[in-house]
Amino acid sequence: MEKVNFFKVNELKAKEVMKGITVRSVANKNSMITFFEFAPNSIVPEHKHPHEQITVVTVGSLKMTIEGETKTLKTGEGVVIPPNVEHKATSSNQITKAFDTWYPLREDYL
Repeated sequence: MEKVNFFKVNELKAKEVMKGITVRSVANKNSMITFFEFAPNSIVPEHKHPHEQITVVTVGSLKMTIEGETKTLKTGEGVVIPPNVEHKATSSNQITKAFDTWYPLREDYL
């Protein structure tokens, strides 16, 4: 059996991944969750990756463009993004928070 790991999100190490965007991560052998905080009007440019991604907005809103379709996700809304699908995100004019789950692990966020 693997070790149990209790944690507090605000005590996880914060890493600035882009200007105005920080991430806190926790992972096990095969699962991972990241907690993002976006400064107002932050932009994650269009990109893709080999990971499955599920995003849920917990504070504010996040405008997501996925394969040319744009939708604004509000608190409590989310999206499932398959591997290798082009997407980008823009936060609202207030602090926005979201969490993502990943498979396989995003080593660059650990």
